[in-house]
Amino acid sequence: MRVLHLIGGGDVGGAKTHVLSLLAGLKGHAEATLVSFRAGPFADEAAEKGIDTVVIEGGIRPSLAELRRLYREGKYDLVHCHGARGNMMGMLLRRFEKATVLTTVHSDPKLDYLGRPAAALTFGLINRFALRRIEYHVAVSDPVADMLIERGFSPYGVFPIYNGVDFGGPEPESFDRAAALARFGVTAGEGDVICGIAARLSPVKDIPTLLRAFAKAPENMKLILAGDGEDTEALKALSRELGIDGRVTFAGWVDDMDSFYRTLDINLLTSLSETFPYAITEGARRHCATISSRVGGVPMLIDHGVNGLLFEPGNVDALAEHLTTLARDGEKRRRFAEALYLKAKKYFSLEATISRQMEIYRAVLRRNGFTRGDRAEVTVCGAYGRGNAGDEAILEAIVSELRAIDPDLRLHVLSRDPKATRLRYRVDSSYTFNLHAMRREMKRSRLFINGGGSLMQDVTSTRSLIFYLHTLRTAHRAGAKVLMYGCGIGPITRERNRRRAGRYIENYVDAITLREDMSLEELKRLGVSKPEIVPAADPALTLSPADPALVESALLSAGASPEGKYLCLALRKWKGWEAKRADIAAAADSVCEKYGLEAVFLPIEGKDAEAAREVAQLMRTQSYEISAQEDARVVIGVLGRMRLVVSMRLHGLIFAAGQGVPVVGVSYDPKVSSFMSYLGADLCAGIESLTAEKLEALMDRAMLEGETFRERTAELRALEARNVSTARKLLGELPGGAAR
Repeated sequence: MRVLHLIGGGDVGGAKTHVLSLLAGLKGHAEATLVSFRAGPFADEAAEKGIDTVVIEGGIRPSLAELRRLYREGKYDLVHCHGARGNMMGMLLRRFEKATVLTTVHSDPKLDYLGRPAAALTFGLINRFALRRIEYHVAVSDPVADMLIERGFSPYGVFPIYNGVDFGGPEPESFDRAAALARFGVTAGEGDVICGIAARLSPVKDIPTLLRAFAKAPENMKLILAGDGEDTEALKALSRELGIDGRVTFAGWVDDMDSFYRTLDINLLTSLSETFPYAITEGARRHCATISSRVGGVPMLIDHGVNGLLFEPGNVDALAEHLTTLARDGEKRRRFAEALYLKAKKYFSLEATISRQMEIYRAVLRRNGFTRGDRAEVTVCGAYGRGNAGDEAILEAIVSELRAIDPDLRLHVLSRDPKATRLRYRVDSSYTFNLHAMRREMKRSRLFINGGGSLMQDVTSTRSLIFYLHTLRTAHRAGAKVLMYGCGIGPITRERNRRRAGRYIENYVDAITLREDMSLEELKRLGVSKPEIVPAADPALTLSPADPALVESALLSAGASPEGKYLCLALRKWKGWEAKRADIAAAADSVCEKYGLEAVFLPIEGKDAEAAREVAQLMRTQSYEISAQEDARVVIGVLGRMRLVVSMRLHGLIFAAGQGVPVVGVSYDPKVSSFMSYLGADLCAGIESLTAEKLEALMDRAMLEGETFRERTAELRALEARNVSTARKLLGELPGGAAR
């Protein structure tokens, strides 16, 4: 693979470090050539590192002519741009040479020229124009990827990456800290705590907040500012005004950054905006305790209170408090520093960055060949973007399973909240009822998925049923294969709706995978026989719980101990609810007292919180309410910590069963009793016939039959794989030549 890198050549700081370390690390993985549009220190340093470096200077026209000649003669596979000048020239190469171009977004383009209005109106605008005309974007952290997606860039062409540093080689030998401090112009006494920041002295780095916080810090702290910039004189004046100029050293640009970090007790970052700054990982490599503003991808590395401290940008008092805490507690500094070093070495090494960059290169080369013309898209439609954890779990599972079939599929989801869907799942998305967008995407798609859940029913409304039936016909007529994925059918109660549903499903659907047996019987009653019908299971069964720290945070925020023993109640209001809530409360109290449990109420949908509170008020047992979560994996993690789950919500049962937790269903809808039957557990009561005694008896049985749940769950997971195999078959031979 041959890659041509383009950069302006005047770069400093993190962008410079990233490009040079990346190109040096790519040796042995790809043939890389660096074009710098300016002679000087950047190009010289690149050449010294053994990077194949070409300098092209002059105006745009002669530079472009020379660049086009170099591109053609070198027969490069990819052009990788960095910065405004590189992006502009890469855009022109794409235009005139049909080059495959990607760019690394090192920072927020809107803030790159903060405080320099003339540059913002020239270079800034040119850069933002060029970014829109480059299809693939490497974002230096997930927050930067989110920023691009929020601004309308397609998630299909956005690839997050994290700056890595080289943790290889032996630990440094003994270091003369006093001599290094003297070179920086710092005199430190015994007991002094040295903190420092390496940053360009410009508005976006928010050094004034640091100086104001430092003025409130203990007198034994010394501060080193390694960097220069347009704010230097103003910052020196501010330090004199605050009376801290005797404790603050302006060291200017520092060449030996390794020595700088090794002098520090505390590494600092106070930026208003960042991507994923090298200053944090470089400090971590040298075992610095760290305090940072909560910006960009920093929270991916720093776990507040575990391996460092975070504060909201611009918060002087919070930063001052953190400085004081670490100044007075040397043991905490050492503990934070070691924990940060271990995490950074494991997840943010240069090796990890190079591996990810090569993965991105391969993906771009694959995708550039079949983005549109080969109908590589899949459109997914369902009840998404409404804040329901069950529906979001279905979508998350479908997206994950489709990417397992082929990571290069371009996925488009119809959602009530397209922006949230784009950000959460990194898929293209449009508003559910934007019929023009729907038809456009279906014409581009090889496969249309009617996505899980009970979409084919008229209990909610006839209008929703008609809409979902309309999508089946529209997709079929657009030439896409149509799959109803892990779905439930019915109840469809009105005769006219039944005739319409039977006709549409029979004529416009290629295959149906079902999540339980009752739906198969309903299809037979509707007269559906032409599509392939496959017994499967709910896609949400495949989802794993969130990181334990997030699960524990959800419990702790409700006042519940992560080590507690709990009965979980996932309730909702329904017809007859008022007459039954006292029965639910009485049964829950009795079971909690019998088994030494406490009650946790978990709303699967936000509006369920009212039902939870009504039952909690009737109970004697200590109870906790977990706030409604749209993050299905957090809900799954919470349910996995329970000893028993009683749920009226279908996905409360599915999530808990997927974790092997005993469940009892309270059925307000046939889909609840149908799932419990499919699970092989006769542990369900209709809400109409529910009594405290009946519910308590079911809960007792569930506590005794836990192993049976785990065995049946394994069987359902095996059945769920049929959803994927059916989708794979309908997709057929995918672009790129591989039969997936």
